[in-house]
Amino acid sequence: MIPKESVYIGVLLSIILVLLSIMLFLDNQQLFMSLIEMYGYMGLFVVTFLGSATIFLVLPTDIFVFASAAFLNPFWIGIVGGLGKALGETVGYILGLGSRKIIDKKYKKEAKKWEKIFRTHGGFFIIILFALTPLPDDIVGIVAGTLKYPFKKFLLATIIGKVTLTLILAYAGFYGIPEALSLLSSFT
Repeated sequence: MIPKESVYIGVLLSIILVLLSIMLFLDNQQLFMSLIEMYGYMGLFVVTFLGSATIFLVLPTDIFVFASAAFLNPFWIGIVGGLGKALGETVGYILGLGSRKIIDKKYKKEAKKWEKIFRTHGGFFIIILFALTPLPDDIVGIVAGTLKYPFKKFLLATIIGKVTLTLILAYAGFYGIPEALSLLSSFT
């Protein structure tokens, strides 16, 4: 069982991280590409982590993943970027844990509905599905935290989905960028 103080500290740190991520992304998209160019995989990890740590705001980390394939190995982009994205999604889970009492009071009916969906359809596969697709996985993270879904299972399912998605994007960039350039050169 996680102590209440740890949950509150986690929620506070998550909110600060989300606000910092939003400010950085809105003002400095060129900075993020420079981070990846200068620091390689570590820069990619930071960018994907910050992009996934935001709640309900879509930040274009997939563009950076795709573009990174022009100068980084797509396999390692998929692994490192996917891990960054998965760890960033834990912010939603932590917020869900911290807001459990509020949700139980105000949205008990909806919480019971989601709990039933998680039990019936398998929360693990729902988390993978949302992490692997453009579906709003922030919501699933919050729901998983609210339902006290086991953190290790949540993290594993998120890693599976995010790494798979990021591998697909990285290889699309790796093979797609040269094709696009050759197509463009044929027009000139």
